[in-house]
Amino acid sequence: MRGEALRGGCVVERCERCGHLLRDLGRCPADHRDLAYGGEPTLDRIRLDLTYRELVRDGVPDRVFEIGYGAGSMLRRFHDAGAGVAGVDPDQLLLDVDPVVRAEGDLRVGGIEDADGLPGEQGLVYGIHVLEHVADPHRALTSAHDLLRPGGRASFLTPAGDSTGVDRYGASWWMLEDPTHVRFFTADSLARAAERAGFVDIEVRRLLLDSLSVDAASVARALRPRPRPGGVLGSRPVLAGAVASIPLVLGQRIVQPRSRPTLQLVARRR
Repeated sequence: MRGEALRGGCVVERCERCGHLLRDLGRCPADHRDLAYGGEPTLDRIRLDLTYRELVRDGVPDRVFEIGYGAGSMLRRFHDAGAGVAGVDPDQLLLDVDPVVRAEGDLRVGGIEDADGLPGEQGLVYGIHVLEHVADPHRALTSAHDLLRPGGRASFLTPAGDSTGVDRYGASWWMLEDPTHVRFFTADSLARAAERAGFVDIEVRRLLLDSLSVDAASVARALRPRPRPGGVLGSRPVLAGAVASIPLVLGQRIVQPRSRPTLQLVARRR
């Protein structure tokens, strides 16, 4: 690993072989946001809808396990589709969990790296923007692998540390606004991590439609670097700019896939 200064003075550690980024808040502070959550509810609902469609592309599994279930919104979709649902979450956001999921799901509080006695034989294990938070991603992926039945599949979404946004926006890149984002995988480092955890049939995709507000939020952070404890997307003008810029953002992502800020790992247990 070597220290690399991003535009704006933020310093991260980058793996010279695979490009993986590690972040120390002392050298690369969040600056403008105090909380782990800084999204926007309407955009989050759209993201969940799109992500659910990705997760059920091969059909709805009979049993699913979510790492970082939050309010249980995604698990509720699977429950309503007939799947048995379970999950683990550190509860750092202190959210009210969907009452149906809470009553009928097998939910645990804690980190996936530390939890014991989790229900195995899952058809699908997934995490939506979780791996960037964990202290030990190898242990997290190994635990996910072990929760699956033979042939079961895993899917993880995580910010792309090799996206062009890192160089374009530097310290203002919206993915750095979250103080709990401590690592950023590249397509290479994510595939390597999955292989090391025992997965097979590994594929890493760059998602076209995830995190469509990243560019507008990053520009706003660069132009007006001021304290925003709730996050830049809490500003109506920034949110309006994000919506208005979607056609431009989509065009750029189609022409330049590396501009897409989210990676999706898809893999199976042998």
